[in-house]
Amino acid sequence: MECLVVHGYAGTTTQRIQDAAGVSRGALLHHFGSKSELLVAAIHHIAAIRLETFTREVADLDDSPEALRRMVDAIREIMAGPPFQAALELWAASRTDEQLREALLPAERRLGAALRELFARHAGIADPAAASLAFESLMALVRGLELTRNMRADSAVADRVIDDWFRRVEALRA
Repeated sequence: MECLVVHGYAGTTTQRIQDAAGVSRGALLHHFGSKSELLVAAIHHIAAIRLETFTREVADLDDSPEALRRMVDAIREIMAGPPFQAALELWAASRTDEQLREALLPAERRLGAALRELFARHAGIADPAAASLAFESLMALVRGLELTRNMRADSAVADRVIDDWFRRVEALRA
C-alpha cells in the first residue's frame, strides 16, 4: 500500500515492494508469482482495511438524529488517506488491466454493499429511489473531494460541500 501511495501504480515495482517489505526476491516470488498477483492481494487487503475501519466507526450507531452525520463522517474517513489513495491507484490501473479489475470489483462491491445497507438504514429517506440517489451522490462527492484535495487551496471547501449535501438530503428525510 505504501508503494502505491508514494510511487503510484506505474512506479510500484516488485523490487520496491521487496525492499519496503524487507524480504528476499525468492520469498516474494514464493508468495506472489507476478506483480499482478501481488496487487490482487493488495486489493483485497486494502478493501478489508477500509471495511474494518468503517465497521469500527459505526459499530454503535443508533437511530439518533446524529446517526446520519456520524455515518457520513465514517464514509469520509475511509475515502481518505493512504488506503483510499492506494485504492485509487488500483482503480485507475484496473481500467486497462482485466486481472486487476476482476479482483477489484468483488472487493469494492462488498464495501459498497456495507455502506449502502447502513445508509439505507440510517438516512431516514422513505423513497427508495431518492435514498439511492442520495447515497450515490454522497459517494461521488466524497470520492471527488478526496481526489482533488491536494489541488484545493481552501481545505474547508470539502466540509461546506458536505454540509450542502446534508441540507439537500434533509429535505428528503421523513
